Amino acid sequence: MQKLSGGVFGSALLIAAAQALVAMAEGDLRSMEIAPVTEGHWYRPAVGVSWQWQLLVDDEHPLNTTYAVDVYNLDLFETSSATIKALQGSGHRVICYFSAGTYENYSQDRQQFAREVLGNEVAGWPEERWLDIRSPSVERIMTEPLDMAARKGCDAVEPDNVQGYLEDTGFDFSAQDQLAYNRFIANQAHRRGLAVGLKNDLEQISELVDYFDFTINEQCFQYHECEQLMPFIAAGKPVLNVEYPRGGQKATPNAESVADLCIAANELGFSTLILPLELDGRFRVSCQR
Repeated sequence: MQKLSGGVFGSALLIAAAQALVAMAEGDLRSMEIAPVTEGHWYRPAVGVSWQWQLLVDDEHPLNTTYAVDVYNLDLFETSSATIKALQGSGHRVICYFSAGTYENYSQDRQQFAREVLGNEVAGWPEERWLDIRSPSVERIMTEPLDMAARKGCDAVEPDNVQGYLEDTGFDFSAQDQLAYNRFIANQAHRRGLAVGLKNDLEQISELVDYFDFTINEQCFQYHECEQLMPFIAAGKPVLNVEYPRGGQKATPNAESVADLCIAANELGFSTLILPLELDGRFRVSCQR
């Protein structure tokens, strides 16, 4: 009986080891991403950090580098190493934006995604489709923007669209799948010496705050969700919040509403900006003094 039990147990160990090797060979490192990576040398922004966010930079919308802010948040793929180095030489830190949860038909890595991992279009963004974040191939591909960010010299990354479990993605992944993926991205960023921000995903903040160095939020005041961001403030990590003027594209801020907003934002300790929805640098109103 003892010999039979040992044989079965030994076989089970061999099978488990083989399965682990197969999973690793396929690039599925998720099982290794349980505890947060907290030890290492990377930028750790403080509560109240000042920032500017401009993702659209072209001939019509040049990058304004004259703001006296701690951090610039720019597009990873479109921003050159020279620009990043120049900003850092002027005393700024640089956050590099990329989409970690969607396929963009204009991005440099678009041809790497297999058809079966592409889901529904992102509402309002017809050039983007949701990704199946459970796929080992998606995990592998998404380490490449992190490698690029490290090569370019970014101080931090902003992986966007990491709340797909709440969206109409075309896939049936769960909140636990999203947690595992977000933790994977955060830990992989830290292993490359990069700070990492949690973009939105307010519903999972309490389970993710230990993994991320800051959070970037859109419109928590408009949607009455700001209280959900407070675990970051309590942990000594900044909330980078942006609100957009109401009235659609090309709308501009209303002075009276901005004053009320800024009083509330400053009371919470948020780093709040009012920016154009297109994030094209046309105007910038900061609540910080």
